[in-house]
Amino acid sequence: MDGVIERVQQARTERDRKITLRPAPWHRLAVLGALMLAALTFNTAENLPVGLLVLISEDLQVPLSAVGLLVTGYGVTVAIASVPIAHVVRSAPRRYVLAGLLTALVVSSLIAALATSYWMLFVARLLTALAQALFWAVMGPVAVGLFAPKVRGRVVGALSVAGSLALVVGVPAGTWLGQQSNWQMPIAMLAVLGLVSLVTIAVLLPTSRPEEEPAAYATSPDARRFWIVLAAGTLSSTGAFTGYTYIVTFLGEVSGFSPSTVSALLVVFGAACLVGVSITGAFLDRFPQAALTTAVATQAVGMLGLYAFGAHPVVAVVFLVLIGGALGPVFMATQNAMLHYAPGRTDIALAANSGAYNAGIAAGAALGALVLPLADVRGAFLAGGLLTVGSCAVLLGGRLLRGRRRPERSTRR
Repeated sequence: MDGVIERVQQARTERDRKITLRPAPWHRLAVLGALMLAALTFNTAENLPVGLLVLISEDLQVPLSAVGLLVTGYGVTVAIASVPIAHVVRSAPRRYVLAGLLTALVVSSLIAALATSYWMLFVARLLTALAQALFWAVMGPVAVGLFAPKVRGRVVGALSVAGSLALVVGVPAGTWLGQQSNWQMPIAMLAVLGLVSLVTIAVLLPTSRPEEEPAAYATSPDARRFWIVLAAGTLSSTGAFTGYTYIVTFLGEVSGFSPSTVSALLVVFGAACLVGVSITGAFLDRFPQAALTTAVATQAVGMLGLYAFGAHPVVAVVFLVLIGGALGPVFMATQNAMLHYAPGRTDIALAANSGAYNAGIAAGAALGALVLPLADVRGAFLAGGLLTVGSCAVLLGGRLLRGRRRPERSTRR
């Protein structure tokens, strides 16, 4: 009898301890808002050199291709460092880890804003990339762990919307600010935004051991599904960026748009991405597998549609919107899948997903560069579309295999 009472008391203590891990409702919303702001800031930092390309090149007296390496090197660093760094800090409380990452963002942004040489700017960018490599792995479990499991998809959707705003608001606003002042000013503003997130999280996020957090482990661990999603996501990102890296060239040479119209279409593309993640986020909790398959299939239609009909301006815009509407949801849906199927800790799974996605970006850009001399820019979209079809096949094949295994189990019984 005493043993039963002791076990009941232990269960109650464990329940009460887990409840205390979740802060007050307004604290949760404030922390979620801080994480969304940090996602926006990191994504803006990653892509901002694209808008400031000429300004940085002229001021630091380096070729445009060297400035382009600021983006390429950033992505490669995230791809390589995500999983190793996640392993190193796997035992550290998430509050301290996030505070450290945001401190690195603030410091690296200030160093970049004060840079007087290309290499000083390059090193600052690598520091930001190392922080982002871990941020996407840690942020997801922390954010969804603040709320009930039934709304985790919506939380992931909110974070993805914030990240997508970088293309629609962050980079265009930073480009405009740089043109009105200098390229250092928008980079310095990133430090200010990072500081707001840092203070909020350092003050309001509870301190707890990572393995004790509500979303430290997946809801339905499944190693097979994990590897299927990881492979499909990598193929999808490789396919997307095999073509998207050269979208400006395609819209100008194949579709016949003027440079000013191409700039406007890039804004349309970013807006489509924002709408896509907003719509997908609303259905992610109820249809997680269908959301990923639909997003990848939509991307395939858009890529192959541009290849086949991109010479017709109006039709080209339609397929461009389809690609934009799918690009954000694919990554969002794979991140959500990691929270469902991770065979171990979710932060390690999310780090693997982020690393694989960024590796796909780098591989896609390289593959597109190999295709261009052999065919025109349309060939890059054909190659990217076929890779995306391969991603669809991986997802559908995984579902068919799963469906075949279920009857086998029932007959054995």
